[in-house]
Amino acid sequence: MAVPLLLAVTGAPWEADVVRRAERAPGIRVVRRCVDIADVMAAAASGQARAVLLAEDLPRLTSDAVAALHSRRIAVVAMVDPSDTGEPSGGEDRLSRMGIERILPADVSAEDLGRAIVDAVESGPPATVNHFAGGFVPYAGDAPSNEPPRPYGEGTGRVIAVWGPTGAPGRSTVAVGLATELAAKGMPTLLADADVYGGTVAQQLGMLDETSGLAAAARSAGGGSLDVAVLARQARQVSPHLLVLTGLSRADRWTELRPAAIESVWLTARMLAPCTVVDAGFCIESDEEISFDTLAPRRNGATLATLEEADEVVVVGTADPVGLTRLIRALHELRAAVPSANPRIVVNRLRSGPLGNAPAEAVAEALSRYAGVQAAALLPFDQAACDTAIAHGRSLADAAKSSKLRKAMQGLAAGVSADLLS
Repeated sequence: MAVPLLLAVTGAPWEADVVRRAERAPGIRVVRRCVDIADVMAAAASGQARAVLLAEDLPRLTSDAVAALHSRRIAVVAMVDPSDTGEPSGGEDRLSRMGIERILPADVSAEDLGRAIVDAVESGPPATVNHFAGGFVPYAGDAPSNEPPRPYGEGTGRVIAVWGPTGAPGRSTVAVGLATELAAKGMPTLLADADVYGGTVAQQLGMLDETSGLAAAARSAGGGSLDVAVLARQARQVSPHLLVLTGLSRADRWTELRPAAIESVWLTARMLAPCTVVDAGFCIESDEEISFDTLAPRRNGATLATLEEADEVVVVGTADPVGLTRLIRALHELRAAVPSANPRIVVNRLRSGPLGNAPAEAVAEALSRYAGVQAAALLPFDQAACDTAIAHGRSLADAAKSSKLRKAMQGLAAGVSADLLS
């Protein structure tokens, strides 16, 4: 039975030739010709096709559209100009970064075209492969660097998501503290602010945040132009071993962080640095009211994509009765929403008073009894150190080196780095 095909090569200089070859190619049947990606998605939603053949310059083509087609089990095959040699930033390279694996020259024969489309349908959606190329490439301004990438070791770059329940338990403080301590230990680290409800990483580090580095990276990923060099340019270097991707300057810009683009950013981050620390938003509801529309924006999609992509999730809660209750519920919600998550529990603002004279024992008992877990780190309540750091726009490692909280952050970073190197 012939594979029903959507043809979207309108405007390409070789459109007429491709149409003729597609109509006589064995094993496929053109059911509709589309003018742009919106037309393709409308036809795909009707269930009338199992594959789409598109041109490299199809209007409004993004990685989100490709991911949506794959989610419908529709094979995506692209055509590029026959003169494309596959060089970086070329048409073939850009399409492959969007998630399109089957890319053919526009002068391919009718027989080869039909065979490629049938093979793509039979193979199913492509699998995502993560790898770490090794070496952190610091970027300073627009000046090109002649320094070769620094070898850090073989393996896969790790993504650590810092997440926690509502109530401001100190997710950003922990994310900034963990990233800066890892960098201070000589581990090249990328710190990213992915809180769609209002990130504060830039403010905590005294950086202007009119332009969001993460949003710029997501736009590049959506257009298929994101690579290690582009990601390094969109991040800001704040120390020899620390780059920062600033977050959204306004919460109403959350639509710029689409899940497919965010996944591509983290995939590229794995190749940029051996460790990426992500400050994620608190909410992981799946927006079921609009889940029937696969192209509708998901406010919490970026957070869920980050938690699913992360190798480890640092779950932050507060050491008081309300905070512990929220933390325990959040752990159950995390297990339900992201079963693959590997949590590391951090209890913040530990102090005598709300939990009696032995707060550490109270925290351990509550977590063990109601969640079946143990805290990996207990961070003391040290308001003076936090005030000093935020007042100067610096990390604890710079503004309060000898504080109790900073020493506890060092212990947390030591545990994380030991696991990363194991």
